[in-house]
Amino acid sequence: MTDIVLITHSDRPIQVVVIFRDMDRIGLLSEILSQHPNDAFARYGLAMEYSKAGEVERSLAEFNQLLSAHPDYTAGYFMAAQTLVQAGRSEEAKKMLAKGIASAQQTGNDHARAEMEALQTELG
Repeated sequence: MTDIVLITHSDRPIQVVVIFRDMDRIGLLSEILSQHPNDAFARYGLAMEYSKAGEVERSLAEFNQLLSAHPDYTAGYFMAAQTLVQAGRSEEAKKMLAKGIASAQQTGNDHARAEMEALQTELG
């Protein structure tokens, strides 16, 4: 369900603010993906929402689908690795980081590469 807040002045609306609850974002992103299954941004967003909700397996499934279709979506590797770390799955996170570092090198994304290398070092 979406909350819509109307701010009025002299009985005329002057601003509309729409606030989505967490499950609404998941529903919205799922709806977008049902119509556009290759939408990388929506797939990434859905994976992130599941991760925030603590639904690790669903999050990882979305990250895996994203990275299978878009192997150059470097942020997906990093956030999937962070999700794995939060779930106590450091060895899997290290493998994901290795793939992400390779992707970052191929795409020239030095910032993402450096962030992933830092996490990789932290994990040992």
